[in-house]
Amino acid sequence: MHPDFWHQRWANQEIGFHQPAPTPLLLKHWPTLAIPPGAEVFVPLCGKSHDLHWLAEAGYRVLGVELSPIAVEAFFAEHGLTPEITDTAYGTRYRAGAIEILCGDAFALDPQRLAGCAAVFDRAALIALPPKLRRRYAAELYAHLPAGCRGLLITLEYPQAEREGPPFSVSEAEVQALFAQDWAIALRERRPIPPDAPGFIAGVSQLDTAVYALTRRSENPAPV
Repeated sequence: MHPDFWHQRWANQEIGFHQPAPTPLLLKHWPTLAIPPGAEVFVPLCGKSHDLHWLAEAGYRVLGVELSPIAVEAFFAEHGLTPEITDTAYGTRYRAGAIEILCGDAFALDPQRLAGCAAVFDRAALIALPPKLRRRYAAELYAHLPAGCRGLLITLEYPQAEREGPPFSVSEAEVQALFAQDWAIALRERRPIPPDAPGFIAGVSQLDTAVYALTRRSENPAPV
């Protein structure tokens, strides 16, 4: 999946993945993580998500990363924020108050840049990637998050043969395969999305969403 794919989607405003309000499952399950106010929350492939603003309003420092400058600039404009813009080794940094978005390649982030992240929220990042990139995403980007990092991962599940992604179907078995070596995983909720719901994907016979709580281990579990 070439970066031009996403640049074109934003240029054409083909952004059905964007939600007009904060993610309801974020509001429901985030408090259960007990992340202390003031902590830094990493939001990969963030687009112009309202979740960034909600997290900041809840008292967190927010670090987003997004490939499209159209998305980044739209986020700040739509929230009436004037960001300070600087160039960094990780991309162009937009910062206003508690919200910082790096406009660049998420895979360019390293352990040094993510060392301060106490939490991660992933709603539309993992499911935006095809299988090979999902494996790289978990093995590289998530591997840079520090021990003790906690977060929520939201996925979609549907018969993948019925359509091409994105968004892609990611099963619980795949979540375990991608993350279980380094993260403790707890399924918090799985629910069907009705065909008449705004988030339903056309062309599939069934669609579920699942929410996982993740905690980064301090060391790998001993072999069984």
